[in-house]
Amino acid sequence: MMSTSPSGKRGRTRWLIVVAAGTALLLSGCGVADPESPDASAAAVRIVLPIEPTTLEACDSTLSSTGVVIRSNVTEPLIERNPTTGELEPLLATSWEATGETDWTFTLRDDVKFHDGTSFTAEAAAFAIDRAVNLDLGCDVEGQMFGDPNLTLTVVDDTTLVVTTENPDPVLPLRLSFIEIGAPIDAGAKVREPVGTGPYSIKEWTTGIKIVLAVNTDYWGEAPAYQSAEYQWRSEGTVRAAMVTGGEADLALSLSADDGAGDLGLNYPNNETVALRFSGDIAPLNDIRVRQAINFAIDRDGITGSLYEGASEPAEQLVPPGVVGYNPSIKPWEYDLDRAKQLIAAARADGVPVDDKITIVARSDQFPKIAQMTEVLQEQLGQAGLNIEVKVAETSVGLQYQVRPFILNEGAIAMLIQHGNQAGDASFSVESYMTTSAAMSMFGTSTFDTLLADAAATTGEARQDAFADALAYEKEELVQFAYIARMSGVIGKSPTVDFEPNSLSGDELRLSEITRAGATESAR
Repeated sequence: MMSTSPSGKRGRTRWLIVVAAGTALLLSGCGVADPESPDASAAAVRIVLPIEPTTLEACDSTLSSTGVVIRSNVTEPLIERNPTTGELEPLLATSWEATGETDWTFTLRDDVKFHDGTSFTAEAAAFAIDRAVNLDLGCDVEGQMFGDPNLTLTVVDDTTLVVTTENPDPVLPLRLSFIEIGAPIDAGAKVREPVGTGPYSIKEWTTGIKIVLAVNTDYWGEAPAYQSAEYQWRSEGTVRAAMVTGGEADLALSLSADDGAGDLGLNYPNNETVALRFSGDIAPLNDIRVRQAINFAIDRDGITGSLYEGASEPAEQLVPPGVVGYNPSIKPWEYDLDRAKQLIAAARADGVPVDDKITIVARSDQFPKIAQMTEVLQEQLGQAGLNIEVKVAETSVGLQYQVRPFILNEGAIAMLIQHGNQAGDASFSVESYMTTSAAMSMFGTSTFDTLLADAAATTGEARQDAFADALAYEKEELVQFAYIARMSGVIGKSPTVDFEPNSLSGDELRLSEITRAGATESAR
C-alpha cells in the first residue's frame, strides 16, 4: 500500500499501512465486447495531422499534437469529460466522491490490464498521478492543470485510491480527467511511447513517416470499429484536404475553410482562443500603454473576416462561452489606430524605449494560416509605430518560448498562442496563463493572484461571478494578452467513415467514436 506525500523532497514516496475507509461508493459497470468477433474490427482508419508529435509521453498529452493520438486511445484517464454535456463520466474509475475537506476517494475498475499484461490497480494509478504532478519531469499536464501544489496519494487497496490536496479543491476530479494513466515504467524520465490500457497500443512509430496503432484484443471495454489506426502528417492544409478528397486518408485535421475539402469538410466549434501573450516585464512591453496600444492596433474583424473567411470571430477573453467564469460583458478591443499611436507617443515621452524590438513568436502549423496571421499582425503593429519582428518556429523550439523555463535573452516577446479550455472551468485557463507562477504566464501581480485563488476556492454561482470579475480585471488592469480570434475547426472526413467532431476533436480524437459508414450497430 502506497502513500505519496508532498513533504520533504518533491516527489518523494513512502510506504505505509492504511485502513480502508468504510465508504460505500456507487459502482457502474461497463459491458465488454468480444474482440475476436468478425464484426469487431475492420481495416485501418487513416488520419492525417498537421505536424508529427514530438512525443507520445502520457504526461504531455495536454499538448494537442500528443493528445490527439494517445488520449483515450492508447492511454486512458480515471474519468472522462463528456464534450457535449460537460459531465464527468467513469472510465478507469467507476465512482468518486469527496470524503473530507481535502480528500477525494476513487473506486477503480478491477478488470483492466495494461498492454504489457500487467494489472491496472490503485497503486498503478497513484504512480501515474504522482509521476505527472509531484515529480520534476516538467510534464505539460502539471503546468496546465495543477501548477505547484502537490497531491498526496494513498492506496487503500487494489481498487481504492484516496487523493488529498493541500487545500480544498472542488474541481479535483475534473483536473484528474486530464491525467492519462500509463503503466509504471519510469518515474524519473519521460518515455517516448507509453504503455496504456486503451483500445489501441502503439505498434510502430517511424520518425518522419507515420505512427501505427494496433487494436488491443484484450481491451476491457467495447471493441473499436477499426483493427488499426495510421497517422501521417502534412504541413499544408491543402495537401491534407486533398488526401481526403483523393481517398488517401479518412480524416484530415486542422483544416481551414479554403483548403479545398469542399463538401467533405465538417465545421465544428473547437473553443480555441488565439491571442498574443506578452512578456510584460521586458521593455517596451513592461509599460501597460504599449500593451494597450497593441490591442487597439489589431483589426480583429479584418483578420477573422478576411483571413478566415468568417469561420472565426473576434475574441475578447481567454475562455469561450460555456466555460464557468466566462464574462459576457467583456467586449473585444476596438480597432483604433490613432489611439494606439497616441499611447505609444505618450510612453515614448516618458522615456519608455518603444522603438526596441518586439518579436512575435509562433509555433508553425499550430493552427491554419498561423504564418499569414503573424505577417498581418506584424504589419498592423508596425503601422502603430512599433518595431516588430516575426519568428515562426517548429514545435519543439516554439515550446521553449511558450512554457517555462522561457527563453528570456531575446528581448520582448509577444507569443502567439492558441488556448482551448476543454475542461469547462476558467481555473484551468488562469492557472496556466495568468498567475505569476503559471507554466505559461510571463507576468502577473500578487493582487491578481489573490483574486484568482479566491475564485478557485468557491463553488456554484459564486465561482462563476468570481472568475468573471477576475477576467474583467485582467483586461482593464493588467493587459496580459491581446485576444485576437475565437476559432472554428474544420475536419475533412471521407465518405467511408462516420464521425461527428466536437469541441475536443482537435486535442483528443477518440478512435472509438469513428465507425465505418453504413455499419450496423452490431458491426460497430
